[in-house]
Amino acid sequence: MTRPELACPSQYEGSMLPYGRQTIDEADIAAVVEVLRSPMLTCGPLVGRFEQALARRLGAAHAAVCSSGTAALHLAYAALGIAEGDEIITTPVTFSATAAAAYYVGAKVRFADVDPHTGNLDPTTVEALIGSRTRAIVPVHLGGMPVDLEPLQALAQRYGLALIEDACHALGAEYHSTPIGGQRSDATVFSFHPVKHITTGEGGAVVTPHADLDQRIRRLRQHGVEREPSRLQAPAAGAWSYEVQELGWNYRLSDIACALGLTQLAKLDAFVARRRELAALYRTRLAQVFPADAVATPVEPGDRTSSYHLFAIAIDFARFATTRAQVVDQLAAAGIGTQVHYIPLLQHPLHARRCPGEVGRPRPGTDHYYARTLSVPLFPAMTDADVGEVVAQLHRVLGDPS
Repeated sequence: MTRPELACPSQYEGSMLPYGRQTIDEADIAAVVEVLRSPMLTCGPLVGRFEQALARRLGAAHAAVCSSGTAALHLAYAALGIAEGDEIITTPVTFSATAAAAYYVGAKVRFADVDPHTGNLDPTTVEALIGSRTRAIVPVHLGGMPVDLEPLQALAQRYGLALIEDACHALGAEYHSTPIGGQRSDATVFSFHPVKHITTGEGGAVVTPHADLDQRIRRLRQHGVEREPSRLQAPAAGAWSYEVQELGWNYRLSDIACALGLTQLAKLDAFVARRRELAALYRTRLAQVFPADAVATPVEPGDRTSSYHLFAIAIDFARFATTRAQVVDQLAAAGIGTQVHYIPLLQHPLHARRCPGEVGRPRPGTDHYYARTLSVPLFPAMTDADVGEVVAQLHRVLGDPS
């Protein structure tokens, strides 16, 4: 049943039911308006309040917010000292930023394989890629489903590597009953883009158990500026003193965005609960019309709780004598928006050029996952009837398997 606090108008932009969208209410709007009437629109008190609230929610020691999930990845890599000639190991089934942020610091990327059913990094394919230049393992919690972290943590410890979780899809998810971000990884990054679990318009965060790493992230997100007198390299001349100690960036998040983040974060549990309700309803409705080996729903192991940023189903298109492109087009004509998460990175010219040695190496899990995946609409303001309509239209388009 739709939760009253998540209700919003049922009209979607362009009459299309999108695969994802933000849920904004009057409390969010009022919080933003209040900041607009305040003396400080940026570098004000709401930044710290949002960071503290986020750290408490995740059980994390430190949280530093920034301008995007991409910025969060860049800051994490840079703050950990990953640099020219270093390598990271990650998944090919992710958004470009996971790898591109490594290029920003001059690092190279090795691509392991994924579990063919979840699309998540397969830990058994990582160790063979570890070499003398490897500095970090970067798993992605695809679609909100946590990666199996324990074997990756063990590998990172054995080889002295950093473990950086790309949790841009996984705010509110849990692994072994602990929130993602509350694990013992060196850093975990989040995104607050409008299609994610909560939004600040654009925004991101890095959480870490390490005080020194948090300190460097904060310095790098603001041009490399250090203001703390005890950390200046020369005695402070006065209250105005600061030093630019290293090359950083303007990756700050404004008080306007943080006001929205605070009110959104207060609704995170309700948002995730509704996503999980919708996912359960999809499973029930899809099982009523399709055999599980023809249209499979996301796998959720018992030791993990997905926050369902995405609901990516796996369709055996050949059994329906159709193609994914035809299905996407026919659903769009019926007002149902879908997306593919993701085209494997090495199929993109940028990543193929940057990682020529990675091109052509067999990755059967990636091939299997990508050939079948299709993300259908899922966001908290959807109604049960919306789920029924998506399944009905999918059944109309696909028909029955042969």
